[in-house]
Amino acid sequence: MQNSHDRVYAAIAAIPPGRVASYGAIAARAGLPGRARLVGRLLGEVPDGMELPWFRVLRASGEIALPKGSRGFREQVRRLRAEGVEVKNGRVALSAFGLDANLDRALWGM
Repeated sequence: MQNSHDRVYAAIAAIPPGRVASYGAIAARAGLPGRARLVGRLLGEVPDGMELPWFRVLRASGEIALPKGSRGFREQVRRLRAEGVEVKNGRVALSAFGLDANLDRALWGM
């Protein structure tokens, strides 16, 4: 199971600045389709000393998963905005800031 954990952490680490990904997209990129909840659990269990861009991982709807108004929610919004990601009402437009946004734009003109 540790290998799958490493793949999840590597997929999160690979999200470039200014982009976001859903829990499900991270699971799929780690070779674990359908395991979005595992990604969420692993984000809560990041080993000491491991730095991950946790704030770039969102729900499939583009919403921040942390409770609105919480310290973690505010920190996630702050970090995303610092990278130029637009956050409105706790949500990010995946069509504009998601990992595959450029591909969608190229294919569909979004």
